[in-house]
Amino acid sequence: MAFSSVIKSIGKSGRQILRLTHTSQTAVSVCAVRCVHSNHDSFKYSEVQIEHSKVLKPKPDQNNLVFGHNMSDHMLTVPWTERDGWSTPRITPLRNLSLHPACSVFHYAICLFEGMKAYKGEDGKIRFFRPYDNMERMNNSAERASLPRFSGEEMIRCMARLVQADKDWVPDSRTSSLYMRPTFIGTEPTLGVNYPKHALLYCIVGPVGPYFETGTFSPVTLYADTAHVRAWHGGVGYAKMGSNYAPTIKPQHDAEAKGCQQILWLYEEEHYLTEVGTMNIFIYWDNEAGERELITPPLDGTILPGVTRRSLLDLAREWGDFKVTERRITMAEFQKALAEKRIVEFFGAGTACVVCPIGKVLFKGDMIDIPTMDNGAELCKRFYNTLMDIQYGRVSHPWAMEIDELIDLELSDEETTSIKVN
Repeated sequence: MAFSSVIKSIGKSGRQILRLTHTSQTAVSVCAVRCVHSNHDSFKYSEVQIEHSKVLKPKPDQNNLVFGHNMSDHMLTVPWTERDGWSTPRITPLRNLSLHPACSVFHYAICLFEGMKAYKGEDGKIRFFRPYDNMERMNNSAERASLPRFSGEEMIRCMARLVQADKDWVPDSRTSSLYMRPTFIGTEPTLGVNYPKHALLYCIVGPVGPYFETGTFSPVTLYADTAHVRAWHGGVGYAKMGSNYAPTIKPQHDAEAKGCQQILWLYEEEHYLTEVGTMNIFIYWDNEAGERELITPPLDGTILPGVTRRSLLDLAREWGDFKVTERRITMAEFQKALAEKRIVEFFGAGTACVVCPIGKVLFKGDMIDIPTMDNGAELCKRFYNTLMDIQYGRVSHPWAMEIDELIDLELSDEETTSIKVN
């Protein structure tokens, strides 16, 4: 089933939805690229001010990039106050932030962020991958943190302009990319647990290589943690809050001491599988009915709605080669399927690693072998290669958006653009 070419039409209010649907009129949504609509005034890309750095830093060797260690020459900042609303977005030389020591981000963890990437294709064009999905999630996180919503479209265009200013920092490599970290913090300079009347939205970028030291597509070993919980019902596991990550650092360190690269987060007495480190998880197996099935935990409030997760589900449903299910699964059910040799592949997925096969799981002292690589990791590879082809522009796809088009985008008042898959 081939994808049609796409004309990107973005409405002024940021409300429209770009969808791919089947000509057969099935209910499966292959792609949803959405601008976040806000009832609040937002900053405007058309007002962005740019101050170019007079001293440019030397670029690191793109073949030896350590994830998150290198930052580019510029940054984007957009302050907000309850009294004045959003200030003018500014792209300036990368510099330290000057914040009052009573700022709410320091005391009450009013902080959220997104993880995104820009890719340089073989044609030399730089592309974002499903950026509107990230902005939708970022606004949802902002609302949960009592921070103001903003126009996802305006933010994406400002980030595109930032990346354009630092285009020489985008690696010319198929295993590296430019990581983007839009961040939103409360800067209220007073003590007391309350919603912030001051905030700062900013974005920094830098080149990155493989997330794991083991390489791009090497299997990792997990520690199935029965002592700690990453998220719980009624909490904020669905939001990309900084406060979700700090408590995981010590358990992660303990897992590394046991020879594991990441934690398999379990939940409740039934030991439901939830996430892997900072990744969503997928199991490819033969279920008890004898059906070949891809399964991942549902978005029940404890699971981060990953953009890569959504992409894999969209692709799998579009291919139609196997059953796709979102449901909870226990460790006992997983072990039973392993013993019956029904597990074909087990892997994680996320922006940082894309798709990561899992080779072993340490659970209650027993090291369990997972047959992902023994079975050829065919589905992992198919997902990985398909996403790489899209992200690096080897195939035309609406999920990959050229930054030049985002910057020069002509706005329309249309609410919705529908595109059919032939």
